[in-house]
Amino acid sequence: MSASTVAGITGGWSLRRLATPPDPWCVPDVRRVLQLCLATAWLFDGVLQLQPFMFTPAFGSQMIAATAHGNPGVLAAGIRFSAREIAHHPTLANGAFACIQLLIAIGIAWRPSVKAALGLSVAWSLGVWWIGEGFGGVLAGTASPLNGAPGAVILYALLAVLVWPSGAGSGAGARAAEFVAARPIGALPARLCWLALWSSLGWFALQSSNRGSDRLHNMVFAMAAGEPRWLSTLDGTVARNLAGRGLEVSITMAAVFCVIAIGVFAPARVVRFVLALAVVVAGVLWVVGEGFGGVFSGPSTDPNSGPLLILLAVAYWPLTVTVPAHGEQAHNRATGAVEPATAGG
Repeated sequence: MSASTVAGITGGWSLRRLATPPDPWCVPDVRRVLQLCLATAWLFDGVLQLQPFMFTPAFGSQMIAATAHGNPGVLAAGIRFSAREIAHHPTLANGAFACIQLLIAIGIAWRPSVKAALGLSVAWSLGVWWIGEGFGGVLAGTASPLNGAPGAVILYALLAVLVWPSGAGSGAGARAAEFVAARPIGALPARLCWLALWSSLGWFALQSSNRGSDRLHNMVFAMAAGEPRWLSTLDGTVARNLAGRGLEVSITMAAVFCVIAIGVFAPARVVRFVLALAVVVAGVLWVVGEGFGGVFSGPSTDPNSGPLLILLAVAYWPLTVTVPAHGEQAHNRATGAVEPATAGG
């Protein structure tokens, strides 16, 4: 083959390469953004797990063992057993905990492993909810919206299920799922999950551990210990205004939580208002009741439930994206056009 022939072939190939547009970069859809936010939360948890205190026996004998109080006998025994083992081998145990959480974070962030990582996050969350959080105080009668009930880690599991990678809608001109959380399990089951979560918060608000005259005052005031001056001042101010008003505030909180719980069954316009309200309420709870998860006041394993409630609200935000008809999809693939990202990561 002559040099001119080779040059002609390679030149034509080069021109064809230049004429072929590169694959366009697609902006991640809402579900993929939520997956990455969940990955970031697990990454933050893994970093918090590397704090020096976590590698001491006190992590098991104090922090973990304390969650057994008030739980049913068999479940409490499991927590105490785990606390003893962690206290006896703190470096090995905590190193493993940190590695698992960092592995989950990396796995969710990397598309090929997102399903495996989300599955691992659900299993790990359920275990930590039992051993690490004592079921968030739900079974002990101490659960409160102000202390992060029903437990931050169980919300990790719920969010992992609701952002699971799966298609939504099929057929010509099929409409995408009404909201991101509806894609893996359907709109009605997703709404029932939201109803169960927020109505349970309303129930917790009315428990005796919250509605006592000074219970909420004492709870918020206790959070101020060890916090930065600006945050402790805020908590002190809120605590003083809650003094003697435990019952009234608890009833008000329960009413707001119930409105948020049933609001997702309303028309889209109302749903947006309710979800915006949920974001505001979650933010207030995170700042005032949870003190940003205690990350400024001492050893903390996670930022608590506030950010997770906000992410869940985003997962339920009504969508208006439609799936293109089959012919349009084929045309997009042939021309290299970007299709609406309705299926997510």
